[in-house]
Amino acid sequence: MDRLDGPPRLILVTDLDCTLVDHDDPENTDLLRFNALWEAHYRHDSLLVYSTGRSMRSYLSLRNKKPLLTPDIAITSVGSEIAYGGGESMVSDDVWVARMGEMWNREIVLEETSKFPQLEPQPDKSQEQHKVSFFVEREHAVEIMKVLPGRLLERGVDVKLVYSNDYAFDVLPKGSGKGGALTYLLEKLESEGKQPSNILVCGDSGNDAELFNISQAYGVMVSNSHKELLQWHEENANDNPKIILASERCGAGMMEALQRFNLGPSVSPRDVLDTENFHEEVLDPAHEVVQFYLLYEKWRCGEVEKSDEFLQNLKSLSSPLGVFVHPSGVEKPIHEWIDDLANLHGEGKAKQFRIWLDRVSSSLISPETWIVKFDKHELSDGKVRSCSTRVLLSCQEDKEKLTWMHIQQSWLDGSCSDDQEKWIF
Repeated sequence: MDRLDGPPRLILVTDLDCTLVDHDDPENTDLLRFNALWEAHYRHDSLLVYSTGRSMRSYLSLRNKKPLLTPDIAITSVGSEIAYGGGESMVSDDVWVARMGEMWNREIVLEETSKFPQLEPQPDKSQEQHKVSFFVEREHAVEIMKVLPGRLLERGVDVKLVYSNDYAFDVLPKGSGKGGALTYLLEKLESEGKQPSNILVCGDSGNDAELFNISQAYGVMVSNSHKELLQWHEENANDNPKIILASERCGAGMMEALQRFNLGPSVSPRDVLDTENFHEEVLDPAHEVVQFYLLYEKWRCGEVEKSDEFLQNLKSLSSPLGVFVHPSGVEKPIHEWIDDLANLHGEGKAKQFRIWLDRVSSSLISPETWIVKFDKHELSDGKVRSCSTRVLLSCQEDKEKLTWMHIQQSWLDGSCSDDQEKWIF
């Protein structure tokens, strides 16, 4: 949360599975749409929070399978874990860990739950120190939830039970849960003088219900929400104008909520990309880099007509003296790299070629010059390659456009391209 100097304009809190991540969409269409929107318009002054029932290990596994952005905060294990950074180098909240340890004993929980043969332990990757998880049918879950808390309390263990998706049964410390974790984070921000202007919570299942009890938050239940969350809405929030049921599923429903609550831009750059007029009316470094790489993706996928005009328009974005330093160390003018694109038109179409940028940040280093930093991820044939990127942008020609002066990249996480000639920008 230290990334922002002042209060965030928006805190967007979202569940992952079947909310942000649509497992029925192998091409991740809406997830990529959301990614472009967030990096172009929100990353610079807002906070992205993932709130998932997955354990930390399971969450990290999902990051390796789906094009997820790096969140500012990851709430995992149904609110029993909080980590800052959200990527590979996360920092756990030690105060929250200590709070979760109060009146909690995992061994006692395992002993008492073993007395219910209907409870089938979930795989080890779903278990954590402060989360014990099972599979169980609803009728059995209802009966167990009536007696288990009392038995545990008699042994000095105070728990919260969460049942969702008609199969997932989680035993957690009393103060945990997605709502408890978010309340803790909001109190922490308030103590630092960083109360957000707006909060949007997004979910689809029963373990998300607590999020919608945060009074100061707007809420969206995506159209593919499970029946237990819809029932909760009917019983608890049917007349609450701050909580809506989206007409769109997953990420599209989240973007719909941004528009309906007037929380900020809601149209993804992927949906409004102008492939004829490349220059922006507003000088926005973050949007500039997101747009450039979307244009590049469209060329590689053959989603624009192969023409010299398109390549000339790409060249018009950069200085004739501009230089691109390839991750391999090869260095040559940006315009020469664009010339190399002529042979790559449409070659990514059959490879489901996609690009997304992550952690976009910009710094004004002089009255007319910005440095923009981000991670660029490129998917091709099911393999992701990633690089750290720095771009130098200059405001020229009577401050009517941003001009690309320099691009420098280095490989991330042991990435490298099998074919160096196909890694351009």
